[in-house]
Amino acid sequence: MEDETPLRERLVDVGVEMVATEGIAALGLREIARRAGVSHGAPRRYFPTHRSLLSAIAGRGFDALKDRLDTSLRPDGDPRVQLRHLADVYVGFAVEHRPMFELMFRHDLLDGGDETDGRPRLRDRTLPLFASLVALVARHRRDTAQEPPLGPEPAPEVVAAALWANVHGIAQLWSWGSLSLTLGAPSPGDARAHESLAALIARTVDAHLGRANP
Repeated sequence: MEDETPLRERLVDVGVEMVATEGIAALGLREIARRAGVSHGAPRRYFPTHRSLLSAIAGRGFDALKDRLDTSLRPDGDPRVQLRHLADVYVGFAVEHRPMFELMFRHDLLDGGDETDGRPRLRDRTLPLFASLVALVARHRRDTAQEPPLGPEPAPEVVAAALWANVHGIAQLWSWGSLSLTLGAPSPGDARAHESLAALIARTVDAHLGRANP
């Protein structure tokens, strides 16, 4: 029976599966078309370039990450705890879906895409995540009585950007096994490694928010 999934979605489905099983290098346009059961020219109806198809595949990764965060985070929870949890989910996604995670942030290789079809541009997929970070940092600042800073307090956006950069670095180094090596921790994916990762994330959040009040 012929697959009735719309061709655009079928091509993206095939690409997502290939990333998971074979990595980014396998994502040739002809091979994606072959596995989708169409001619090598058929994808051009929906994706004018190879990069625009890769962008759509990477967009699925952002959707999956967003679903995890939406399911896991509590908007009314303690902001420091929620930031730690957000970082934990982010790093966990990077470990479990390393090829997809790498593709999602290879904006140098991907089309940003246009908005003629109503779909968000790939680069814009990072904005909701960043907005969540900013909101949590701002709420922590409002809710927590802290000593006045020695100098001008940076804007929540600046703190959130620094924290995101730090967490993203942890995600990459942890998924590559570099941090577990230097910390003498179990390898990524090993359930025993989570204790070391949780301590590292907690220290990172504290570095940007200030230590929690006793």
